[in-house]
Amino acid sequence: MLSFLPSPLKGVLSFLMVLVNTICLSTPLIFLSLFKFILPFQPVIVILDKILIAIASLWISINSLNSDLFSKINWDIRGLEKLNKKEWYLVMSNHQSWVDILVLQKVLNRKIPMLKFFLKKELIWVPFLGIAWWALDFPFMKRYSKKALAQNPHLRGKDLESTRKACEKFKHTPISIMNFVEGTRFTPQKNEAQKTPFVNLLNPKAGGVAFVLGSMGDYLHKIIDVTIIYPGETPNFWDFLSGKAKKIIIDLKVLEVNQELKGDYFNDPEYKAVFCEWLNRIWIEKDEKIGLIQTD
Repeated sequence: MLSFLPSPLKGVLSFLMVLVNTICLSTPLIFLSLFKFILPFQPVIVILDKILIAIASLWISINSLNSDLFSKINWDIRGLEKLNKKEWYLVMSNHQSWVDILVLQKVLNRKIPMLKFFLKKELIWVPFLGIAWWALDFPFMKRYSKKALAQNPHLRGKDLESTRKACEKFKHTPISIMNFVEGTRFTPQKNEAQKTPFVNLLNPKAGGVAFVLGSMGDYLHKIIDVTIIYPGETPNFWDFLSGKAKKIIIDLKVLEVNQELKGDYFNDPEYKAVFCEWLNRIWIEKDEKIGLIQTD
């Protein structure tokens, strides 16, 4: 509707709307979350979580309307018809830009349970959003460097223990756990440094996916394999706000969690080999799919 405005003006207005939306909706969200400590009873927590998720979904919906207001993006979305709001999902995706998060939220909001991301512990200090993520039980992970682990062996496995505790909170209400399998955003430089066999992707990291499946195997029955493609140049956050993104393709493929995917990744070498082979097959298909779509 306002896509005719100059890009810098669209970016400023769009950012201000996101900011106001964040302040207005994170305030009641944080206030309500305090009752989870005052009344730590499971039935109360379940009800409060549903209210908190409804507020967060409204925040995403308003941000999506904001995007539609200032941008004229051609959305090409494939596979939405196979999704269900009452399922527990593990969502796996390639990763190219922080815009990926906004894209996934817009496309999947109210189509599946709310997406929850594993976040770096430092992100809890992000104004408004950090506390909101904490209120919504987003798991905050503290990563230890190889040097820190060498100096403090007792820290080994702490990040996995945090993941296990986070997953325990997710068992009473359907949710979707989001995992960017490559662990970082794709760039040609990183692709070359990793010496990957892929053209459009980085090497997949199997440990995080396997651990979530192991921790929540009784609940996670389906995986959504997401492929995000930005024809032309990959937009950054400012590009997205200012209406410079012209077309976004999202391909969704639903996979069943079968017995082949259940096992102890960290203590069973045979299962680990099978799991890595399964994930690599998916990444090979994804890389080929991106290449084919980009040449259409």
